[in-house]
Amino acid sequence: MKTFDVTIAGGGLVGATIAFELARVGLQVALFDRQQPGEGSSWAAAGILSPAPENAGMISTVPLGRASLQLYPKFVAAVEEISGRNVGYRARGTLEALFSTDAQEKLSTIIALHHGLGLKAEAVSAEDAREMEPALSPEVEAAVFRPDEACVDNRALTKAVLAAAEVSGAKIFIASNVQSIAKNGGHCEGLLVAGEKVESRWTIIAAGCCSAEIEGASQFAPVRPAKGQMIALRAKDFRIERVLWSDYVYLVPRNDGRILAGATVEYVGFEKEVTAGGVQKIIAAALQLAPALADAQLEETWAGLRPDTPDHLPIIGPTDLDGLVIATGHFRSGILLAPITAQLIREWITTQNVSVDWARFSPMRFGEIARATNS
Repeated sequence: MKTFDVTIAGGGLVGATIAFELARVGLQVALFDRQQPGEGSSWAAAGILSPAPENAGMISTVPLGRASLQLYPKFVAAVEEISGRNVGYRARGTLEALFSTDAQEKLSTIIALHHGLGLKAEAVSAEDAREMEPALSPEVEAAVFRPDEACVDNRALTKAVLAAAEVSGAKIFIASNVQSIAKNGGHCEGLLVAGEKVESRWTIIAAGCCSAEIEGASQFAPVRPAKGQMIALRAKDFRIERVLWSDYVYLVPRNDGRILAGATVEYVGFEKEVTAGGVQKIIAAALQLAPALADAQLEETWAGLRPDTPDHLPIIGPTDLDGLVIATGHFRSGILLAPITAQLIREWITTQNVSVDWARFSPMRFGEIARATNS
């Protein structure tokens, strides 16, 4: 095996986008995946592009999400041009439906929060919401329209990015199990792949929830799998133009007419079985949001494993082991954050400077937590 400028463990969308970004600036890149690249959490996602925080703990990710969302149009254009593939990008905004009796009060709070974070959000009456999306339930009391948000066919996008990375010169190795980082003193010299050392100046761990399984990386990437179950529906004469949200479910339109609905969050290790209870929960919430889906055909069910971290924030940046960089733990935002993650890592590798503050997401924070706990 030859020596590369960069070796990457993990062939999901994050790893593939990093490979694409680095190959385009002329670096020799090798990407390794234990299975067919792109068939992990990137395949199982819904493809929603929303930087809005799901809870207070996620507010620190908003600047990163906003920056990545702004990159998406040019990112998609480059990927589609180089790969020759369509990725199903739909920049039509998202609509969050409110059902509660105190919907107006909740609406004001949401709008104020979004505006305070620099996010566009518009208050919409129940009547106007149903005019925008006639499939919405008559029980909706109000809605929030976020015009800048979008969605993308994550399966198509991941395949296209992998193809674009190869066209740009990256080497992609299928069914290549990364066992450990190759460490020499205070320096990371590459990866140990299926018993063979692959040398590189820079080594990037982007293996999603499997990152902690790579020997030598777990202290910087303490990720665990968070299972999410999803379904795909298809209904005659049913259509939505944009992503629809409620407190319990999201509905995502695909260009082929399917409607994706999800998703649960379950901590059950690496188990990926679809359960009757999980599907029932999703269907019940989907019918509350859009009752006409009662006549839909259940076309597909699946589950994926998101990479979660102890503080539910992504892990992006260099470690104190020279040459080792981490890009994992994106939890429910991996599709959204792939472009900005790749850009920041490219900036760090080529200039040792970054354009967006990523200190909050440093892999070194876990060592600091451990030291604080033990002191």
